[in-house]
Amino acid sequence: MKVPVLIPKIFNHPFTYESGAIQRLETGEIVTVPFGKKTEIGVVWDKLQTTSKKIALKKIENKIGNYSINLKLIKFINWFSLYNLAPRGMVLKMCLGNKKNILNKQDEKTKNIFQAKRNFYLNPEQKKSLLELKKFDKKFKVSVLQGVTGSGKTIVYFEKIKEIINKKEQALILLPEIFLTKQFEARFKEFFGFNPAIWHSKISQKQKSIIWQNVIKNKISLVIGARSSLFLPFKKLGLIIVDEENDTSYKQDEGLIYNARDMAISRASFENVPIYLVSSIPSLETFNHINNKKYNHTQIKTRFKNFPLPKTKVVNINLSNKKKNIFIADETIELVKKFLDKKEQVLFFLNRRGYAPFLICRKCGYKHSCPRCSIYLTYHKSINKLICHYCGLKTNVEKKCKEKNSCDFYMYGPGVEKIFDELKKIFPKKVIKIFSSDFLKKTDETKDILKQIENNEINIIVGTQMISKGFNFPKLNCVVVVDADFSGKGYDLRTTEKNIQLYNQLSGRAGRFSNESLIIYQTENPSDSTLENLIKNDQEKFFKKELAIRRKNKLPPFNRLIALIVSSDSDTDSFRAAQEIKKKIISQCDFDVMGPVNSPIFKIKKKYRTRLLLRSKNEDLIQNKLSKVLQNLCISKKIKLTVDVDPINFS
Repeated sequence: MKVPVLIPKIFNHPFTYESGAIQRLETGEIVTVPFGKKTEIGVVWDKLQTTSKKIALKKIENKIGNYSINLKLIKFINWFSLYNLAPRGMVLKMCLGNKKNILNKQDEKTKNIFQAKRNFYLNPEQKKSLLELKKFDKKFKVSVLQGVTGSGKTIVYFEKIKEIINKKEQALILLPEIFLTKQFEARFKEFFGFNPAIWHSKISQKQKSIIWQNVIKNKISLVIGARSSLFLPFKKLGLIIVDEENDTSYKQDEGLIYNARDMAISRASFENVPIYLVSSIPSLETFNHINNKKYNHTQIKTRFKNFPLPKTKVVNINLSNKKKNIFIADETIELVKKFLDKKEQVLFFLNRRGYAPFLICRKCGYKHSCPRCSIYLTYHKSINKLICHYCGLKTNVEKKCKEKNSCDFYMYGPGVEKIFDELKKIFPKKVIKIFSSDFLKKTDETKDILKQIENNEINIIVGTQMISKGFNFPKLNCVVVVDADFSGKGYDLRTTEKNIQLYNQLSGRAGRFSNESLIIYQTENPSDSTLENLIKNDQEKFFKKELAIRRKNKLPPFNRLIALIVSSDSDTDSFRAAQEIKKKIISQCDFDVMGPVNSPIFKIKKKYRTRLLLRSKNEDLIQNKLSKVLQNLCISKKIKLTVDVDPINFS
């Protein structure tokens, strides 16, 4: 009997094998097969790959235990592959993971029994939202649970998860960042009385094997994970939750490129289960679907226990007594002192790592650039090195000008390390810590500093974007946005949207358990419309204005975009290849093709990059036509083509 087997490698089709001595094989069963000179793991697929060639078929070697992935997941993988123009085999690899997940037998027992340590009180708004969500709990439906920061959205969907556990079904909670899982895990244990399964890239291989095997056996009822957890082989999935659905970290932009939020909606559709998108301020696409009645929507407008939202204060740094090369205004210092005197915490936010974005010589204008990437190197004072934030290159500061004299370097702009130094001088007796990826390399380090913040052992926190979301700090009542003119900028059509979401998340960190809290925006442009909308808390006005701009300019969500990034060792080869690809697409397809143009960041890791941008009406699935063109492309092995469906970043 001929059997199609998909191998978890860079192939878009299954290979045909003979069943051999194995009499019965079902779609989805995991098998071992000869592949070249090796034995590989594969999955019995749903359709044979047809060919006119006469090929001697090899025999399937073994069936692995009782493992099998269900037909719903297979259909999802097939669809995912087409939508994201990614090889099916690589999507399957995300599902199977390391061979050890399957081959290493793990007998560790897991608990699925609900053992709540204490009951949580739901206020009327939370109860109303829960009832609204339960209207659509038997089949696929996208529901948006929106609530102001600190309103208790998590507890609302925890109540729903309780039902899932009691029905012996499975639930998946997606979080945008790995570092959020520790605090979230603690909250879950407090509510349910047992530890959930945590899935992300930093857990051990042994733990991955335990979780993978128990998920496929329906012995684990809940997984909390990062993007990759979406591909786990759930046996009886009953609910998917995407927390902080607006967070752009759900977009994976290396390797297998996809948006985990959008793909979670698709998987829920194939599984025919409800999905909750949770946010304090939704993404523009989600808002548009709410507006068009495509998504169910419920909203919590007040904080838990009715604590007020923070007040806002805009500090015009052009009018402040701010000293040269000092980035904290005197007015800001006076406001902050009031909270510190009450033994309350203050967060200074700046989304720049390091000490200074770049160094410039006052004599000759020399700037340190990365030899591998077309960007300036960032100075990190903590290690006295210049670092490229794209390729990771570290180098010493050069001290010679073009004139062979000693350079007089001026540090342009602040990073979190510079703000830390300023604060140490202003508040020498206060405990100040930096919360950034450069200072939190290990899980234990993150855990320790979070505990210190929660216990009010740290007075002032200096943080990047990683601290803006998901955390619950009881004594944090003041947030300072050091540079409200910079935050969220990038090569991104969503810059304005990101800004308002970022500011909203930041304000939500303050005053969760206080009647008096404050968020301070330092700016050179106090009349900025984004700031004005935020201060007025007029999200709807902003979204309607932004949608009008997007519609006029034929941008998402009204049109679909696909980016093609052509890279090579040679800038000439990259550009020529992009031109040839454009000709091929235009000759066979009827959608807009813009470019080629050099990428804003023209070179990354010694590769020169050229971009094409494809555009079509939103209802058109242009991947069907495009995939046929790309399959028949004859391009040099020196050329790398990356496909980014629904791009967020245009660098």
